[in-house]
Amino acid sequence: MNFLERLRQAKAETAKRDADPLQRVVEATVRGMEAISTVTLLDLIGLPTTTGNARRVSKTMRSMGFIPIKSRRLMPGGYAGTVTRGWSRPIREPRNSSPHDQSTRGAASGS
Repeated sequence: MNFLERLRQAKAETAKRDADPLQRVVEATVRGMEAISTVTLLDLIGLPTTTGNARRVSKTMRSMGFIPIKSRRLMPGGYAGTVTRGWSRPIREPRNSSPHDQSTRGAASGS
């Protein structure tokens, strides 16, 4: 790899890192979690709970594959009037992205 290619690669990595400064912090915080409320996430990464910060985190969460949810279960002792917003990992993969589904259908109907 010549110097110009390495320079372009380093520039692209820097631009990617600068595009979302919260990416690494949020990834480390939600590692191993299936669901988390937005307020809890902001608290864990040390940001004030403002609408602007929630929007900044939402871009990062969507890029990591989380989906937005509204739930009572994210709040301890949540009841009918207590609803909070947060993020969850999808339970199943999109239908068109899994080649495994097509191979099992053909095998099941062919037998």
